[in-house]
Amino acid sequence: MGCKDSKDVKKESEAEGTFYTEPFRPQYHYSPPEKWMNDPNGLVYYKGIYHLFYQYYPDDIVWGPMHWGHATSTDMLHWENQPIALYPDKNGLIFSGSAVIDYDNTSGLGTADNPPLVAVFTYHDMEKEKAGGTDFQTQGVAYSLDNGESFEMFEGNPVIPNTEFRDFRDPKVFWDEGSRKWVMALVAGDHLQLYRSDNLLDWTYMSRFGAEQGAHGGVWECPDLFELPVAGTDESRWVLLISINPGAPNGGSGTQYFIGDFDGTSFTSDQEEARWLDWGTDNYAGVTYNNVPDDDRIFIGWMSNWTYARDTPTEVWRSAMTLPRKLSLERINEEYTLFNYPISGIIELLNEQSGLRVEIPPNSSEAIVLENGNQSAIHFVSPLTDLTVSFKNEAGEELLLELDSEESLLVLDRSKSGIVDFQEMFANIQQMPLDNLQEGNLEFDIFLDASSVEVFVNKGQFVMTSQLFPTKSFDELIIRNDGNSVSIYPELKTYSVKRIWKNGD
Repeated sequence: MGCKDSKDVKKESEAEGTFYTEPFRPQYHYSPPEKWMNDPNGLVYYKGIYHLFYQYYPDDIVWGPMHWGHATSTDMLHWENQPIALYPDKNGLIFSGSAVIDYDNTSGLGTADNPPLVAVFTYHDMEKEKAGGTDFQTQGVAYSLDNGESFEMFEGNPVIPNTEFRDFRDPKVFWDEGSRKWVMALVAGDHLQLYRSDNLLDWTYMSRFGAEQGAHGGVWECPDLFELPVAGTDESRWVLLISINPGAPNGGSGTQYFIGDFDGTSFTSDQEEARWLDWGTDNYAGVTYNNVPDDDRIFIGWMSNWTYARDTPTEVWRSAMTLPRKLSLERINEEYTLFNYPISGIIELLNEQSGLRVEIPPNSSEAIVLENGNQSAIHFVSPLTDLTVSFKNEAGEELLLELDSEESLLVLDRSKSGIVDFQEMFANIQQMPLDNLQEGNLEFDIFLDASSVEVFVNKGQFVMTSQLFPTKSFDELIIRNDGNSVSIYPELKTYSVKRIWKNGD
């Protein structure tokens, strides 16, 4: 089957009046015009443009020979689909990777006046894999001299060969100012490897991390290594993100993080146990942008789970990305904690529908109309008390969030939320421990889209992301007080969230 250019698909859909309006189609999260998408790749900002490359198969809505799809944005909220950026070649399929701006033209692939945008990615040779052995994943380079509009493959690919590891992939590259070197974080089965380079083309192995630390229920993937200031202090620490599949706390795919130090050669951490960026089942393979203004660290994840990613009930396209989230680091009760919370620009999409003072007696509930259904956001502050938040629709479907004060636990139950029978695990209950709480109330922000919910507690100290497939839009929010005293919500707000796609607004 031949593949269409994404711009052609967009034009055809707009002409038919169906652009981004299919059942379950996200209205304010990025999803491809059609076909299969998974990991975000090559997240980089340059000349006013945020690039979102991603794993893409243009011929079907199930995983197939990988390309790099491409979308661009000026605000990370409104996206314009671009032509496919990277195609498979003689060295293999184009798996995950990253992109940098080579300002000093260290690679020699551009000029001083026109530095190249350099993509570093994993080649996967399917024929070598079928033949056996461990040499079918290597690292390659491509470059663009027109800010991502077109790419050339480096003639000397692959730049890092492999004869040892079956899983050897997902290079995240960044410029380390301390060592004045390019650094690559790369996963090799059950651990991280670090490499250095003067020119993005010739790489030298430095060190490894993690074979005996963190979660190891599955293969490690999609590393990301960066430095963050600790809020309210003059201190900074290094953060390592590692996705793992399977082995996440609620089943299947998930992303763990480590807090530690990087000296230009090695990453070290005294953290033994896994800590999780997101406790929901649908935030995987996320990485952060390079080169963002003001050194902000912005994260986007793939909003799915390999346990059921190929089975979700969409027809034209499959899967979406999370909202872009700013990462920050705080020290709470002497423990470093990684926060992730929607970028501040999200406020531009929100129209307040109601702001209510709500008082709910024990064992009672309050019902609130969701005027914009599954394009809604909800904000409220609650004490740590027994509480149930439910979203309902006229089909009798229901999404439940339950706060258990005794166990300090938040439970997400999508077992009756709509279509759930396409895979056994999808209906499982998801749990998130609310440990290391600060004193005071809990602050909730909930973003509901056509086929997802993202729950942020305490500005991203605790996060759950989950796909949903309701057959009707949720039109009612019900808050039930399961505690023994009156619960007071001084200002419970509901918002409609604007559609990000141009036609149909």
